[in-house]
Amino acid sequence: MSANEPSTTPQYADRVFRSVGGVMGGVLLLALAAWLGIDALVNGSGRTRLLSVAALLCVVPLITAFTVRPAVYASEDRLRIRNPFRTITLPWATVETLRAHFSSEVLTKDGAKFQLWAVPVSIRARNRANRQAAKSGAHDAHPVAAAGDKPHRAPGDQNIDDLRELAERNADREGAQGPAEVKWAYEIIAPALVGALALLVLALV
Repeated sequence: MSANEPSTTPQYADRVFRSVGGVMGGVLLLALAAWLGIDALVNGSGRTRLLSVAALLCVVPLITAFTVRPAVYASEDRLRIRNPFRTITLPWATVETLRAHFSSEVLTKDGAKFQLWAVPVSIRARNRANRQAAKSGAHDAHPVAAAGDKPHRAPGDQNIDDLRELAERNADREGAQGPAEVKWAYEIIAPALVGALALLVLALV
């Protein structure tokens, strides 16, 4: 294929993993914070308005960081983890394994460990899935499962299984090589620190 010919390799969109409950809770909290903040700005006095602005500047980024921001993007070449205060990009060749115990984690070949905030682990869901699997096995009159059958898995555990499969399948790809990258989310950290500092100053004045 010449340099001017387009690549015929199909390109697939990233798989995106998010905590739906976390996002919904974050949206509700942001709406509540906006309502309280606007009410204080409209009806409050000078000091109350300053406190409300400082509180919003501190609280809104933190709510966003822990609820709306977390996401995991998985492509054929890399895993991108957007946690509350950092974004970690891991080419599949750097990934040793992924696991889900009390939290979802990815371990790299150089010994680093990162949590996947967007893939929560539910012990209750895991126990429920285990009970369903045991019940299905106990009532199965045909012990030989069909080729397409899969065991019952909790959603968080299934997501980790899918990511682990992607890592194993794509680790040798040319585009999956390279070093890991970690970037701090200063757009979250900076306003939260400014708001916290402003609250401290206003409390001492």
